[in-house]
Amino acid sequence: MIKIKNVYDKPEINDGIRILVERTWPASVTRGSIDMWLRDLAPSEELITWYNYEPQKWEEFKRRYLEELRYNPKVKPLLMIVKMTKIVTFLYSGDPTYNNAVVLKEYIESLINKES
Repeated sequence: MIKIKNVYDKPEINDGIRILVERTWPASVTRGSIDMWLRDLAPSEELITWYNYEPQKWEEFKRRYLEELRYNPKVKPLLMIVKMTKIVTFLYSGDPTYNNAVVLKEYIESLINKES
């Protein structure tokens, strides 16, 4: 199971493995509250700059980010972690609806469903 949670929300026991999926480390977040940081799975700097967190660009952002993920060699190790672990929580910062963790979750779940 993959969950999504804001990195600033309090860690909970049922979070499982807490994985930060942002390119930069969020201010005032302690390292002890995060189990793993997979910055290479975050959108590229170029894509983040283009998107600028503007909701009207969301669909195009998703398309471009999925294209980046298709060629990202770090996806396979994450897929293995998710399959071997009961609960994984992707941590994001910013908007709860328009963030890369939402896209990454959908993508990983689609890969798992294809294998089933």
